[in-house]
Amino acid sequence: MRPTLLALSVATLAAGCASTPPEADPVQLKLNDLDARITRIERIVANQVEAAQHLDEAQSNVRQLRGRLEELEHNNEALAKQQRDLYADLDKRLAAAGGAAAGGGAAAGSASGETAAEGGAATPGAAAGAAAGNAPSSVEQAVYNQAFDALKAGSYSVAITGFKDFLGTYPASALAENAQYWLGEAYYVNHDYDAAAAAFRAVLKKWPDSRKAPDALLKLGYTQYAQKQYAAARATLTEVTRKYPGSDPAKLAAERLRRVAAPPSQ
Repeated sequence: MRPTLLALSVATLAAGCASTPPEADPVQLKLNDLDARITRIERIVANQVEAAQHLDEAQSNVRQLRGRLEELEHNNEALAKQQRDLYADLDKRLAAAGGAAAGGGAAAGSASGETAAEGGAATPGAAAGAAAGNAPSSVEQAVYNQAFDALKAGSYSVAITGFKDFLGTYPASALAENAQYWLGEAYYVNHDYDAAAAAFRAVLKKWPDSRKAPDALLKLGYTQYAQKQYAAARATLTEVTRKYPGSDPAKLAAERLRRVAAPPSQ
């Protein structure tokens, strides 16, 4: 019996030892923990690198956009200067052609003028017609102003269409002589000299005694000069100085005559 009991005890002890898990290696635990920490650090670093790359790309895009913005600003300034120069040139042309008369005469239209008179009744160019009871209606004034605003803005084709439509719709308007004259100016600055000459001649034919007649005759001379019709230009400009002595158109005609005294060979 004793050998059997001893064998059973040994077997039981062996079974108990087999069911008890072995102790974990502390070194291995530390290595596993260190490996997990390194993995987390590597992941953080990778995220930071990726974020830095995105930041570099964003900064590069910002620099490109800033460069583009500066380029656009430069181009905008150049265009603005060009527009100012065009306005100044047009203003000089219009002011030269329709400068204010000295004394109590009616004020001529300029690039910034020709607006409605006090109370919105009529433009300065319509003063004579208004005095005669032929003041333009508000609709006439609005249509005329649209065409004139287009001329001031440098939209010459729009201005030409506007003045032609005005003259076709309101041929008897107090503003008709002004519309006819500025139609000629629009053609002139658009380098359509044949049409400009015809428009200025229309002013002289339909309104020979109007306040626009001296300006129309002057600009007809300018137009003939632009067409290289130097003899005709001299004759027309001389007529301005003869018919309207002491006036602004006469002074401008005299200045231009000095330029056509010895014109280029034709």
